[in-house]
Amino acid sequence: MINIVTAVLIATGILVLAFGVIGILRLPDFYTRMHAAGKTDSLGAVLVAVGFALYNAQSLAFLDLLVSVKILFIAVFIFVASPTATHAIMQTAIALGVEPWRKKEEGK
Repeated sequence: MINIVTAVLIATGILVLAFGVIGILRLPDFYTRMHAAGKTDSLGAVLVAVGFALYNAQSLAFLDLLVSVKILFIAVFIFVASPTATHAIMQTAIALGVEPWRKKEEGK
């Protein structure tokens, strides 16, 4: 049962990361691309890390549990650091005057 749960977590995380890549490639400007990257990178990386930690912890050996706890700490760090970094990059772009994309009006 744990193998199924870990496979679902890891596959879902990879799928979320793939959607982030599609968002980065398809969206029109810096701000929307950063939004897609920030949201999907956080969730996808945390899902993959939790899947790895759960898979590693299934033997219940002390060293395996210790490695799983370390992986969970990494997941928490990613969950906190990724949105913070995205926010800092967006604030820098605003300070530098990066203009958001606007739809062109017809006739102009």
